[in-house]
Amino acid sequence: MAWYALSSRAQWKSPADIQEAYRHASFTANNRVVFNINGNDYRLVVLVRDDKGLLFVKFVGTHAQYDKIDVLTV
Repeated sequence: MAWYALSSRAQWKSPADIQEAYRHASFTANNRVVFNINGNDYRLVVLVRDDKGLLFVKFVGTHAQYDKIDVLTV
């Protein structure tokens, strides 16, 4: 809920803007950003369309579940 509250108000225009808000965010190909939630207990994968100001949640799950997905195609 904390991530949603911050990101829904954010006006990120670039990866640097995201990195400023979330220092541990990981950027991958296909415009995916991986956020560690609750001390790395959970992972959140988001598709970022900074040209449109949109975020699409692609995956939410435990670290173990995350290890079983392909972050580039989810």
